[in-house]
Amino acid sequence: MKLKWTFLTIIITIATVLTGCEPLLVLDPKGPQAATTANVIWISIITMAIVVVVVLVMLTNMLFKYRASKQPDDYEPPHIEGNKYVEGIIVGIPILIVAFLSVVSIISTYQVEATPEGYEDQEPLVIYASSSNWKWHFSYPEQDIETVNYLFIPTNQAVEFRLYSHGTITSFWIPQLAGQKYAMADMVNTLHLAAEVPGDYMGRNANFNGEGFAENTFNVTAMPQTEFDQWVDDIHATADPLTEETFNELLEPGHLGQMTFTGTHLEFAPAPEGENGGHHHGSPDDSEEETHDHDDEHDSDSEETEHENH
Repeated sequence: MKLKWTFLTIIITIATVLTGCEPLLVLDPKGPQAATTANVIWISIITMAIVVVVVLVMLTNMLFKYRASKQPDDYEPPHIEGNKYVEGIIVGIPILIVAFLSVVSIISTYQVEATPEGYEDQEPLVIYASSSNWKWHFSYPEQDIETVNYLFIPTNQAVEFRLYSHGTITSFWIPQLAGQKYAMADMVNTLHLAAEVPGDYMGRNANFNGEGFAENTFNVTAMPQTEFDQWVDDIHATADPLTEETFNELLEPGHLGQMTFTGTHLEFAPAPEGENGGHHHGSPDDSEEETHDHDDEHDSDSEETEHENH
C-alpha cells in the first residue's frame, strides 16, 4: 500500500511541475517549415510511446503470469519448437515501424528543404547569414543593409537564407521558424522559411564552437511588410555605412551587441559561392584556355627536341 501511494505521489509531482513549464519552442511553430518539423517530432513521440506502452504491458503480464511461484515444484515447461506467427509479429512489426518513420522522415526532409508550401510563386527575400566568433552578420543585398546579432523579416513572405561562416562551423537555428542547418567556410548552404505570425523569436548557433558558444545568439523580429519597408527606410536615413576596416574589426573573436549598417560586406568580402566558392577551380573557358596553353607548350618542346636530334 505504501509503495502505491509513493508511486502516485511521484506521478502527481511530475505532472504539477510540467504544467508550470513553458512549451518547447520547437513544438510551438510559427511558420510552415517549423510546423512540418514539429509534426514529425510528434509522430515520432507518439510512435515510440505506443511501442514503450505495449512492451511494458506485455512485460508486466509475463512477469506475473509466468512467475515461478505459480508453478508446482516438479513443473517442467513444455518443449516448444517455435511459433511462426509469434516470430512473424516480433520481426514484422519493428520493420513496419522503421519503414513508417523512414518514409515520414524522407517526405518531411524534402518539404523543409524546398520553398515553404503556399509561397512557391513568391520571389524570396534573400538574406546572407554569416557567422564569426561569436556573432552573426545578416546581409540584405536587395535592401543594401547589414545587421549584427539581430534580424528583421516581413511576415507571410518566403525568405531564403544563404549560410556560411567566417571561421568555425556553426549551425543556424530559429526553432519556431525552421530547423537547423550548418554554416561553413568555403561554401554556401541555403535554408528556406516563412514567418506567419508577427513577433520576436530566438535564434542561435546550435553547434558548439568554443568558449563563446553559449552567447552566440540573435533575435528575429517578424513584422508586416509595410513595417519592414519603413524599417529599411529608417536604416538608410540613420545608419553609418559599413567599411572594410570596420567589418574586419567585427570579425575579431568576442561578443557584440546589436549593430546596423548601410551597405553590406558582400561588396568587398563576397560570399563563397560561384566564382568565389572555396571549391571553384576556374570556369570551363579558363580550363579550355589552360589546356590550349599546355598543348602549345608541349608542341614547342617537341619541336625543340626534334631540332636538337637533327
